Amino acid sequence: MKSTVENLSPTRVRLAVEVPFEDLNPSLDAAYKQIAQQVRVPGFRPGKVPARIIDQRVGRAAVLQEAINEALPKLYSDAAREHELRVLGQPDIDIDKLDDGESLSFTAEVDVRPEITVGDVDGIAVTVDDAVVSDADIDEQLDGLRERFGSLKGVDRAVEDGDYVSLDLRTVVDGEEVEDGAASGLSYVVGSGDLVDGLDDALRGKSAGESATFTTTLRNGAKAGSEAEVTATVNSVKTKELPALDDDFATLASEFDTIDELRDDLRTRLSRVKALEQGSQAREKLLEHLLETVEFPLPDSAVQAEVDYREHEIVHQLGHDDAVFEQFLSLQGKTREEFTEELRADAEKSVRAQFILDAIADQEQVQVGDAELTEYLVRQAQRYQMAPQEFANQIVQGGNLPLLYADVRRNKALAQVLESAVITDASGNPVDLKALSPDALADVVAGDGDEEPVGAHDHGDHDHGDHDHGDHAE
Repeated sequence: MKSTVENLSPTRVRLAVEVPFEDLNPSLDAAYKQIAQQVRVPGFRPGKVPARIIDQRVGRAAVLQEAINEALPKLYSDAAREHELRVLGQPDIDIDKLDDGESLSFTAEVDVRPEITVGDVDGIAVTVDDAVVSDADIDEQLDGLRERFGSLKGVDRAVEDGDYVSLDLRTVVDGEEVEDGAASGLSYVVGSGDLVDGLDDALRGKSAGESATFTTTLRNGAKAGSEAEVTATVNSVKTKELPALDDDFATLASEFDTIDELRDDLRTRLSRVKALEQGSQAREKLLEHLLETVEFPLPDSAVQAEVDYREHEIVHQLGHDDAVFEQFLSLQGKTREEFTEELRADAEKSVRAQFILDAIADQEQVQVGDAELTEYLVRQAQRYQMAPQEFANQIVQGGNLPLLYADVRRNKALAQVLESAVITDASGNPVDLKALSPDALADVVAGDGDEEPVGAHDHGDHDHGDHDHGDHAE
């Protein structure tokens, strides 16, 4: 086999491959066997039809096509490996020439990983917010506790913001009642604005036993987007009484005997939260620094694959319902064009970060052990609220173990850069992330559990014989 490579751009190449016909013999034999199993010829058992009879009945051209389809993946893979190409995505293959008994020639265009020069990543300066726990922060936590232990008390007055009301709702669209717009004894906090547009304005000033009718545009349900007439009847009005901030409350709401002990515990807990926030902020700022300083062209196929994956996830979550998707866009305040543009921008940023961290991992010769892979798998299983073995089975069955490995390797590369970074807070004080627990630091590096881990949707190198991005665990 002879092959040459031509650079079409910094991220795309064309392979030209010429194969002697004898190299196709194994695939040709396999094609005859495959077809022999499928055809029925009188006088011959299934699978025992001679090649010359298959040529007469099916045609030599069909056999050649079957053989080429079987041979091309390996031929392309061998050529890509010979030239040490780090290919991305599916190749576009064209058969240039097929001389039966002589040779096969084909070309394959495919995106490749760009050359990336990262440079020295030791000692990158990062500034994060101060980790200060104020009295106001403590008060906010205490207020939340008081809300949890508050009690409702009926009041004989008109409705005000913050009141808890019991409502009966009736919704009419085009003269017909909407089934999913009806409710009886519904509990609602006036002023929250999380039920029906216009409801809060209609309820203010009403007393128990009174009704209010108003016109609104429905947000959810089968009639979402429709103009409706809603009638709300107030059954009762209650206000929440909060317990006093004293030692009795500390005993009720915690394991502590005094309010001062409870305050001290909240301060300690908040300090840990602030430290984690500093770690997450350092991670994000470090990534932003790398994104801003490392320049390279992005392969179109990698970006489009990420766009397609993200769009698929959203559409899947919305039940593949176009009406619900349009409602989703409306709630986001975006047109479809704006949504797609934003999706592409996020995808480009994600893919760029993946490539940079892969380059750092190569540069620093980052290796991943089985124990690290297992630990990360367990963490991801917890994130998806699945049993580790069940999650592992889905990963293996979907062929996504290489993607999981890439995640771990990128996170490990990021951790190395983060460890060497010079991190200070806004007041100029050094921040030592090593003071965090190993589990907490791992969460920081992986994105602290609230966002996609670095490289969650891999666009790195694939085995040369398999150029699909694979299924993602759902």
